Amino acid sequence: MTNHHGKEFLGFLGTGPAVGVPESVWKWLACPKMKTDDLGRPVQAPYGLRKVEASLIDAGFKAAVIDPDHLNKYLETAKALMVSHHDYFAFGPPSSTWWGITKKEPINYKSFQELIRRPEIKKAKERGMKIIAGGPSVWQWLWREDMIQDVQIDTLVDGEADRFIVKLAQMIMDNEPLPKYVYIGADEAPSVDEISEIKGASVNGLIEIMRGCARSCRFCSVTLRPTRYYPLDKIEKELLVNVKNGVRHGVIHSDDVLFYGATGIFPRPEPLIKLHKLVKKYYKTIAWSHASLAAIRYSEEKYGLISKLSEIIYDNESQKYLGVEVGIETGSSRLAKEIMPAKSAPFKIEEYPETVEQAFKIMHENRIIPAGTMIVGLPEETEDDVYKTIELVDNLRSYRSILVPMFFVPMGYFKNKDWFTRIKLTEAHIELYRKVFWHDVYWGEDIMNRFYMKGPLYYPVRMALKLFLRIAKRQMRKIEANLGKYLKK
Repeated sequence: MTNHHGKEFLGFLGTGPAVGVPESVWKWLACPKMKTDDLGRPVQAPYGLRKVEASLIDAGFKAAVIDPDHLNKYLETAKALMVSHHDYFAFGPPSSTWWGITKKEPINYKSFQELIRRPEIKKAKERGMKIIAGGPSVWQWLWREDMIQDVQIDTLVDGEADRFIVKLAQMIMDNEPLPKYVYIGADEAPSVDEISEIKGASVNGLIEIMRGCARSCRFCSVTLRPTRYYPLDKIEKELLVNVKNGVRHGVIHSDDVLFYGATGIFPRPEPLIKLHKLVKKYYKTIAWSHASLAAIRYSEEKYGLISKLSEIIYDNESQKYLGVEVGIETGSSRLAKEIMPAKSAPFKIEEYPETVEQAFKIMHENRIIPAGTMIVGLPEETEDDVYKTIELVDNLRSYRSILVPMFFVPMGYFKNKDWFTRIKLTEAHIELYRKVFWHDVYWGEDIMNRFYMKGPLYYPVRMALKLFLRIAKRQMRKIEANLGKYLKK
């Protein structure tokens, strides 16, 4: 459990193995341990766990989020251990990309294995304690049925568990047989009124503003959920919880922040302006978890909305930039049309690369720093598609950003424990990764020098990151010198 030194971007390092430094240093850099109170409760906890905790407390159960290092205090009497993870087996991007390229187990995977295999958990299980697994990566257990048996998971909960977790907890208390797997579909998703507000501070002050997305991209499960907007008073309650617990910097979370209060896929200024004024009333600095590039372009060209929101966000000396994750996915309009035809809407999918460039230009002009993810290796991908993405990377060089290419791994690979050995990079993929590396080094150094981790408290982390970049550049030059030999193999 960690808050990544209060910097969400550092979380990407936690999805990989230690590179160039000892693992202990890498863990300190990417995922330092969370502070706890005397009872072992973390001062901040992942938002999803906070939601489950809140649902159970509101239903009258005795429940709490406990830091993994303090589980021993409760295992002798606990009726159930509920676990969540963003990437249980490192099957999701970018973990699978790190693993596939380095052939080393990512830290997030190793950490979970160390936790779930603890002897004291096994002993509690033998006593009768139930183990429930949920969270955004719970689907991965279905590809590791051996692990379900090995660590004796009682129930997998897949979907929005706000309501069902209460029913499941009562079944545990009544010693009723538990289902092995539960999928909570759109018809069973909780309404806004059925979603409890968090009781304790969330990691990096993250607060949810809505659920669902209207774009319907093929590779994204979020589009299967109904769209629901939180009213401002509900959002304010969670802001107050964080502020009362000393958290004054936060993340506005949605799968597309600019869709808050939207009409379909068309952002509307009024609800977004009200939202940002409310959040800045409580938080000194904010970030967006995700935003779509088409929405950024549309909002600015139609309403000048990004500029207006920037005026609200940078209302004091505390905030100099805004961080956000955006999905580029590909630079090929052909591939975009194949896998995500609505990604560019309301603009034509044929002009998707232009939409990406225009959105990056708008963000650069408004001091918004995106982490742009890309998917390579899709079954539909051709070599020309990869070179189109390389061309897009070249065109984005003028805009401050970090690019994150993630390799698509077919689901069937995960049935084999050596799945990562089957990932093969083509010459075009290698050129893409090389281009992205130098883009990220160029802008990474600029971001650290001008915006990121300012102040004496962050000095050791900044120095460690700069050292990592120096080591990475030296290693990349060695790789480039021998690239021709590698490609001939």
